[in-house]
Amino acid sequence: MGDVSPPERCDWCHQPIAQRPGAGRPRRFCSQAHRQRAYEARRWADAHDVPADQSIVSATDLAVLGDRIYRLEAAVEDVRADLAASSGPVAYRSAFDHLLEAVEDLVGTAIEPVSR
Repeated sequence: MGDVSPPERCDWCHQPIAQRPGAGRPRRFCSQAHRQRAYEARRWADAHDVPADQSIVSATDLAVLGDRIYRLEAAVEDVRADLAASSGPVAYRSAFDHLLEAVEDLVGTAIEPVSR
């Protein structure tokens, strides 16, 4: 198996960043807007004594993420129970489909720090 490193991610939104070939520092942000938001958030955090390893996020974003994680946890429990009761290709396909549906809710989920 080849040595494949995970893609670099934006320091603001954590989406993958395509690095430019050649010399120079690796990109840290996917856009100038995210670079600016990160700068503003750092300045705001410094002014309000927020530690560097912490972020302030909206309660709504956090609740949405919590709901999606709960749905995934419930799907895992369902799959465990279903596969304990029955096995075989049809049961595994059904379990896979159920988990995939729950995971798809999390794909693309991004929680951005509050910058002001």
